[in-house]
Amino acid sequence: MNQYEDRKVTKISDEIKDKSIDLKRVSQEQLQREFDYILAEKLLRKMLGKGLITEVEFNKIDALNRQTFSPFLVEIMP
Repeated sequence: MNQYEDRKVTKISDEIKDKSIDLKRVSQEQLQREFDYILAEKLLRKMLGKGLITEVEFNKIDALNRQTFSPFLVEIMP
């Protein structure tokens, strides 16, 4: 018996096998909106921590920021 008889050859390709995966590219504009939202949220948290705004005000402003900046993962944010 030849030592190479039971080996298999696998073809490597660049194709995506699972066509159900929908790869999306993020635009520069989307990245900028995401960055702006994160920056605004950090600022709000600092203001809340220093007692400059209440938690109710924080939640209202954060909701407005989500509408304004439309962050990518807004659907799953608390």
